[in-house]
Amino acid sequence: MAATALPPFDLAPLSRFLAEASGAERVEITTSELLPAGAIQENWGIDAVFAGGSLAGWQLLVLRTDAATGIPSSLSRVEEFAVLRAVHTAGVTVPEPLFASAEPGITGKPFFVMRRVCGTAQGRYITADPMLEPALPRIAARLGEELARIQAIRPPRLDLGFLPPPEANSPAEQIAGFRAYLDRHPNPRPVLEWAMGWLETHIPPPLGPVLCHRDFRTGNYMLAPTDPSPASGEAKERL
Repeated sequence: MAATALPPFDLAPLSRFLAEASGAERVEITTSELLPAGAIQENWGIDAVFAGGSLAGWQLLVLRTDAATGIPSSLSRVEEFAVLRAVHTAGVTVPEPLFASAEPGITGKPFFVMRRVCGTAQGRYITADPMLEPALPRIAARLGEELARIQAIRPPRLDLGFLPPPEANSPAEQIAGFRAYLDRHPNPRPVLEWAMGWLETHIPPPLGPVLCHRDFRTGNYMLAPTDPSPASGEAKERL
């Protein structure tokens, strides 16, 4: 099958990398497609056939790499891979992370490869589709379960040693940083000022460090619909 889109890098080095990483005799990439969304990362859908090795057969994969724009607080792709591997091991519902590399000779920039899963992260679908209305309480409960699994991971850990120390993310430090931002802002923000005042007087007692997602919201998780229930006709969900 011909490729449906050409990434800005040669597929041959990537094929060789996948073969070596998986122990395959060879890997043929049959399709590559730039997936939608992803403001600060590029996600390439890769269809590949592995001749032997740990992924023998036809595989649907995603190659995740840096986009042209980014934000300073974002993890690198190799660091993101380490976090993904940690949460996958802890039972969080995420695509299985497979391989990562910072070698520039493969794609030109750091990347990692994970399995591809079906679903959508489109907020306008998740929040506006009336078929999902009966399922929303179950979705909310499931999201809470996933957050609990994430926060069961407790740094410091050797595999997550690149994360900032807990004291750098204390409530007081975060509040002080946002207060400084408000003080520099040219326009008044009375609601935010009120909220900051409340937070400054209600700082919780210190707790042990846990892994925190920090942007767990609609748009940053995927929802995969299944067949409607013949009994009720309502849409079911798979997170």
